[in-house]
Amino acid sequence: MLFTRAKVAVFVDGCFWHVCPLHSTSPVSNGAWWAAKLERNQQRDAQTAAHLEDLGWKVVRIWEHVPANEAADLVEAMLASVRQDGPHRGA
Repeated sequence: MLFTRAKVAVFVDGCFWHVCPLHSTSPVSNGAWWAAKLERNQQRDAQTAAHLEDLGWKVVRIWEHVPANEAADLVEAMLASVRQDGPHRGA
C-alpha cells in the first residue's frame, strides 16, 4: 500500500515467505532449494526498502499475524511522524 503524498510504503509480509522470526518454518522436501528461495526473498525485501528509502520514502513492514488494528496503528504513527517532519522534498 502506498501513501504517495506522504511517501510512505506499507508492506504486509507473509510469515512463511518472508521468514517471520516467530512463525517461520523450514520445509523438509527440497530443503536446500527452499532455504535459498527464502533467503533471496529476505535479500530482496532489504534491497527494496533501501531503494525506497534512498528515494525519500519511509517503509513500514508488518507481519501477516499482526492484528489489523495494531497494523493500522503502526501505519498511522508513521504518517503522523511524516506530517510532523514536514513535507518531503523528493530526491
